[in-house]
Amino acid sequence: MTNPIIEYSALAAVAAVVREGSFERAAAALGVTSSAVSQRIKAIEERVGAVLVLRTSPCRPTSVGARMCAHFERVQLLERNLIDGMPNLFTVHPACAPTIRIAVNGDSLSTWFPAAAGEFARRSGNLLDLVLEGEEQTAQLLRSGEVLAAITADPAAVQGCRITPLGILRYVAVASPAYFTRFFPNGIDALSLSKAPMLRTDREDALQARWAKTVLDSDVSPPTHWVPSTQGFVDLLRVGLGWGMVPHILGDRYIASGELQPLEPLRALDVTLYWQYSRLFVHILNDLNKTVIATARTLLFPPSEERMSE
Repeated sequence: MTNPIIEYSALAAVAAVVREGSFERAAAALGVTSSAVSQRIKAIEERVGAVLVLRTSPCRPTSVGARMCAHFERVQLLERNLIDGMPNLFTVHPACAPTIRIAVNGDSLSTWFPAAAGEFARRSGNLLDLVLEGEEQTAQLLRSGEVLAAITADPAAVQGCRITPLGILRYVAVASPAYFTRFFPNGIDALSLSKAPMLRTDREDALQARWAKTVLDSDVSPPTHWVPSTQGFVDLLRVGLGWGMVPHILGDRYIASGELQPLEPLRALDVTLYWQYSRLFVHILNDLNKTVIATARTLLFPPSEERMSE
């Protein structure tokens, strides 16, 4: 008999190091020595012909390692599903609940998604591994096989996945009243907006530019502060660091309290969010799918084509 292409005990070591961040913690989680973990990883790297783990602090997977870890997690889910479906045939049952890896955008994670995650975890007992990425980039994690499901802004289904609209996350352009008085004493126009510092979460965050283009029919390039946190983004808007787009779920209470004010009260940017998930794991993801979709349709605006609302 030929040796298997993948030694799953070795792959379990890779996944543990990536999950725990170090060889020592991975060894403790697996109940073996650090030396054993190192040897297993070295063996599978030699077998595969590629480095799977970067020996940094914390340890991180290479692109190949990330795909191998995702494969290992999928195998575990399939095994768990098989055992749960035929309990009388198995004398040994998994001690731990399965972990489902999902790509989530920061604004959803800071607003409506926790309600769905909490409800799902209470009902199923399963664990979640949430990967934070912009809604425009989450679909790529599905394509690479690194996650089983994702919240995306892309209406095109990833190959091998099913897709359903979740609803509209409405964004409002806001700033503190003091900031508004300082930079927009005569209202919003292309000149004033080009001089007023704005906030962006990262280089992929184009919400502010899209809003300005639609409202003013003009491209502007204001000075920019970079803030990679949704709540930090809102907090810095409140103290007058700049203007920016915030989800209505977060922004409405600060507008009501007077800490923030809309730049253009009647012009909001609507972004339709979609839930995409692997067809291969549709039975495993069934409860999660139902919970995410039901929660989104309770807390978001009804799904439709992405548009500017007036």
